[in-house]
Amino acid sequence: MTAQNILVAVAWPYANADIHVGNITGSYLPADIFARYHRLKGNNVLMVSGSDAHGTPITVRSDAEGVAPVEVYQRFHARFLELFKKIGLNYDLFTSTHTENHEKVSQSVFLALKENGLLYEEEQQQWYSPSLKKFLPDRYVEGTCYICGYENARGDQCDNCGNVLDSTQLIDPRAKEDGSTPELRATTHFFFDLSKLQEQVVKFLEAREGYWRPNVVRRSLGWIKAEGLRGRPITRDLDWGLRVPVDGWDDKRIYVWFEAVIGYLSAPIEWSQITGQPAAWHAWWTDPEARAYYFIGKDNIDFHAILWPAELIGAGAQFAQIFEGTADKPLNLPYDVPANEFLNMEDRKISGSRNWAVWALDALERYDPDPLRYYLTVNMPETSDSNWDWDEFVARNNNELVATWGNLANRVLSFAHKHWEGQVPDPGDLRPADEAVLAKVEAGFESVGDLIESAKLRAALNAAMRLASEVNKYLDDQAPWSQVKEHKAEAAKTIFTAIKAIDSLKLLLAPFLPHTSEALHQILGYKEPLFGRQYTEALEDSFGIHTALRYDGAQASGAWAPSQLEAGRSFNAPTPLYKKLDPEVTEQERERLGS
Repeated sequence: MTAQNILVAVAWPYANADIHVGNITGSYLPADIFARYHRLKGNNVLMVSGSDAHGTPITVRSDAEGVAPVEVYQRFHARFLELFKKIGLNYDLFTSTHTENHEKVSQSVFLALKENGLLYEEEQQQWYSPSLKKFLPDRYVEGTCYICGYENARGDQCDNCGNVLDSTQLIDPRAKEDGSTPELRATTHFFFDLSKLQEQVVKFLEAREGYWRPNVVRRSLGWIKAEGLRGRPITRDLDWGLRVPVDGWDDKRIYVWFEAVIGYLSAPIEWSQITGQPAAWHAWWTDPEARAYYFIGKDNIDFHAILWPAELIGAGAQFAQIFEGTADKPLNLPYDVPANEFLNMEDRKISGSRNWAVWALDALERYDPDPLRYYLTVNMPETSDSNWDWDEFVARNNNELVATWGNLANRVLSFAHKHWEGQVPDPGDLRPADEAVLAKVEAGFESVGDLIESAKLRAALNAAMRLASEVNKYLDDQAPWSQVKEHKAEAAKTIFTAIKAIDSLKLLLAPFLPHTSEALHQILGYKEPLFGRQYTEALEDSFGIHTALRYDGAQASGAWAPSQLEAGRSFNAPTPLYKKLDPEVTEQERERLGS
């Protein structure tokens, strides 16, 4: 089978706050599961993202703290890297928008659109604060949403109804910084003429009906039908961000909504440069057979399903001409945008400002990463909002991870290590029951794989765990603990079958539970790791030094396939993969919420 080029494009977190579990299950974890599967399958995966370093979320915080925006970005960027390493998000490159490369790529897209007649200058009315003596970017203005009536809507988007807003239409606007009433004043900006691309964007979306999630297509086409695509400003009156590549525009910056999504293109280009193969990014971006998957939350659907495709269509092959000096093929459009809904917390909406959240780095101080990954996957809000419940977290850990899967691996391998001296027993000829349970598990490589490829990750994990239950049932029926006393040869058949099934289950569960799957892989005596090594690297350019998360790409060859384990193989004494949690932790955790 020919390897596919798979771009796994992951939402870029704003570097102005820590990451909570809702962020992780919304986009970062599903992307990692998807990427790990495709790596095990042997595809050429490039998983990229980075910190969104510009825009008003960073400057709002820097103003409040009295520090430079770069200090805010660097602080949270470092915490993102720490978190992603601990929980096991294997980015080939997690970088930043605050790099020379990203500015150059973004400016090239800007100029490509300009040359293609898709940018125009226009004077617009924008909120200005007389008391602060400056124009107010959208996030510096709050007010009542003119669509749903929510009183604390941001100028760019309403957190209640999720709609992208025109800040000038806010009801009872106020400056976020000092609460004063702003006034509208004239300022000139570049606009992206989306109306010229509406027909092509609609055609692109209609071609995705049937395999995109209905909420993504329905929301996107519905928005275009209701609002139509109109010119949208792509510059702002700011001094923090990427420079506008036009003479006389030194006092303005490229609008963050426009340049942040370009990170999906600039990051592969940076990765290519870092690895000494400058043209390698074309394999994922101009090869028409390559597929790009965008993992985001539902609040970012408009940007990724409408605005980003419009940027790519509009820039076309002109981008490569400007960026590299050579004509090239058009840039690939998204193959899929599997946007997730929201995760609530104990039946309430997550709120960072009220500390109504489980902060990921904090949780990893008390829990191992795989139990967190497991619960966030079985509870993933793929088609509707879901809810984090601490009682359920403990129950899932104890009844499923520990009792169903962890206990299966530990009791079989402990029993085999004791009775066959650390070697896989010779089964002789297998019985029909042995062959039947192995056939069920081996069929999982197709069924679980198909579900992952469709980004139905909850169903995929549940299918793999059902197979673990099948192996437990098989063991209960065969009872090797009794067989070994009088019919050791029969027990050998049972234990060989169980170990081989566990070896396959380890792979089926590896995308979801990489840390414990890797540990089990080593217990079973394998020398090569399942996945590569994650590390950080300091990179320097004209913007300064930025630290990136890297991945060396190593993987076991031909891994996504049924176990080929043979009799006589030596393995190590097992240790438990998971810890049983005391139910009392639920109340302890609830006391942390909102405190």
